[in-house]
Amino acid sequence: MTFKKMTGGGDGLRGMVTRRLTGEHMAVMEVKGHGTCYFADRASEVNLVTLRGETLHVEASNLLCTDSSLRTGTTFTGLRGASQGNGLFTTTVEGSGQAAILSDGTAIVLRVTKQMPLQVDPGAYIAHTGNLKQHFQSGVNFRTFIGEGSGESFQIRFEGEGLVYVQPSERNTIGGDL
Repeated sequence: MTFKKMTGGGDGLRGMVTRRLTGEHMAVMEVKGHGTCYFADRASEVNLVTLRGETLHVEASNLLCTDSSLRTGTTFTGLRGASQGNGLFTTTVEGSGQAAILSDGTAIVLRVTKQMPLQVDPGAYIAHTGNLKQHFQSGVNFRTFIGEGSGESFQIRFEGEGLVYVQPSERNTIGGDL
């Protein structure tokens, strides 16, 4: 097997410039040949996501590897990304194949339907697929300011049809500090 570092997160010069401008950094290595290659990152759980012509939105820090048939890119997330402390952009993985995402503990996959929207703590969010709209919601009220709030100042609300991947722990977020 051979290992080769890919420029621009696997997206070439254009991808490198885009990732630098957006702050969505991702180091990518291409593996070719015959054999078995195992991937890991600091004893995190590895979760396989099978894509069938759809798009996976995932934080670059939670993306471990993808099949070579998948394309990566960057997309604007707005306040959702900022609330997680990850910035205003996120990584997209598109096409047909498998992607491996990382989580702190076994990832929980939650289905969103038109009848059942979902609210998620930004610190537990990992990724999502499907036709989902995201709304940034603030739970800040008078009780928050006097120290009697629930501790969940901000949440992401997902509406539509799709899957949301969350981890059973929270990373530090801007919203978690209020």
